[in-house]
Amino acid sequence: MTNELAITLDNSKNEKLNDPEVLSVSTSSNRSTSDTVQEEGPDGGFGWFVVLGAFFVQVTSFGTATSVMQDYFEQNVYKDSAVNLSFVGTIALVCINSVSPIVQICVSRFGIRIVLIAGTIFVGLGLILAGFSTEIWHLYLTQGVMFGFGASCVYVAAMGVGPQWFTKRRGMALGIIASGSGIGGLIIPFIMTSINANLGPGWTYRILGFICLFFDILACFFIRERNPPAVRQRKKLSQIINFAVFKSSDFVLFSIASNIGLLGYFIPYFFLPSYGTYLGFTAEQGSTLVAASSACNFVGRLMTGYLADRIGKVNTNVLFTFITAVSCLLIWTFAFTYGSLMAFAVIFGLTSGSFFALISPICAALLGMESFLSGLSLLLFTNVFAVFGPNIASAIESSVSSAPFFSYKMFSGIAYTIAFIILLVLKLRLNRNFFGKV
Repeated sequence: MTNELAITLDNSKNEKLNDPEVLSVSTSSNRSTSDTVQEEGPDGGFGWFVVLGAFFVQVTSFGTATSVMQDYFEQNVYKDSAVNLSFVGTIALVCINSVSPIVQICVSRFGIRIVLIAGTIFVGLGLILAGFSTEIWHLYLTQGVMFGFGASCVYVAAMGVGPQWFTKRRGMALGIIASGSGIGGLIIPFIMTSINANLGPGWTYRILGFICLFFDILACFFIRERNPPAVRQRKKLSQIINFAVFKSSDFVLFSIASNIGLLGYFIPYFFLPSYGTYLGFTAEQGSTLVAASSACNFVGRLMTGYLADRIGKVNTNVLFTFITAVSCLLIWTFAFTYGSLMAFAVIFGLTSGSFFALISPICAALLGMESFLSGLSLLLFTNVFAVFGPNIASAIESSVSSAPFFSYKMFSGIAYTIAFIILLVLKLRLNRNFFGKV
């Protein structure tokens, strides 16, 4: 989920950035940053192996929390337990986000390699042990806590290293790294569905665990700092988090809008396969919906970065958030055929990920360079609240007498509508000209 955001947490101390625009983690950012970087780096070389390792981390961290296994468990194992099952992915996402400041402290104290190795062990072990689960709470501990903690370790450790190896090609390198989550979301649902159909859920988790273990071990070999410090110094949480950023009303508006919008972001990815099953589609068709939306999410982030450079970062976020709200309220609400549901999956995928592509440049523009990292860390931490969206929506769904899945559609649509309104207020505060670039 929030998945991709820590790409900008660059550990390099040798850069002086003068233009907040260069901080964008958009996967489409291809601009040269050579004019803003004080020291020229190698711009490639071994850095491409670092990129490959970080790409593997993206695939293994965010491609495994799919809704395919939730749909299978709902239908065959833990019937009438949609709310309880939804907490499995939620716990993993909470761990990935909330543990990140602690992981940063560990990296500063022990170095990248040790943290990567520890994270690799927890990721693989968490998924492998999930294959032996017989109760939902077993999944909480394995796929939720163990996998989530390990994913946070490998993710935070890896994402700050890539930018150290590039100057002119930094945008290309970060784009390749960020695409890993989209690729994982595209192929892993098919892998899990195929294995599950032949070997069952237990072996699905175990095989997936060994796959993640293999690629994360490769990442441990590939990822290394360009200029590791001679002496490791542990960072305190107070050095990472500065609550003074909340004195900026514009940043507060952006934070509120982002969290409200993200409440609706995860719901289609969690429940599209279940909705497809309810309509009579096969498990493979349900997997295709999620895969198509994930692929379009990747493309949409490229589009977001391209438009942000031309019509403005906040304007792009406002536009994409509005389209996402409309897709939930006017397309998903009336999607009862596979074609209409696929249309929703494509449009939602294209526009719903704008926050992840624009969080970095918008934070930098609103707070300035000195407060940027503190603001970004706090915003990442507050995003923990948003991952409970599926749980809240499931609770509402189980307590109302409306048509099945209607509450999910309304919840996502209303969340994005409120986020759109708040972002529009922010845009007009920054520039009262409705068509002005901001």
